[in-house]
Amino acid sequence: MTYRVIISQDVIDTLKKMDRPMAARIYSWIGKNLEGCSNPRRTGKALQGNHVGEWRYRVGDYRILARIEDEVVTIYIIEVGHRSKVYD
Repeated sequence: MTYRVIISQDVIDTLKKMDRPMAARIYSWIGKNLEGCSNPRRTGKALQGNHVGEWRYRVGDYRILARIEDEVVTIYIIEVGHRSKVYD
């Protein structure tokens, strides 16, 4: 059972505003580590507090926030941003 990734339109817009090398690095990381993976929890960390039910993935100084839906075998990328601002 492999997971597919769905990236929200807000995240796509955020990535378009980022500098190209960092956006390319994030897209590449998602493709290598999340798309088609069998265990998306292996590389991430479960969040707590206001972000219960979300998972965090680290890409340099940037963070990818996602929701994992096991019933539909899908990872929803809901937020991407610098580590100092992504949790606001």
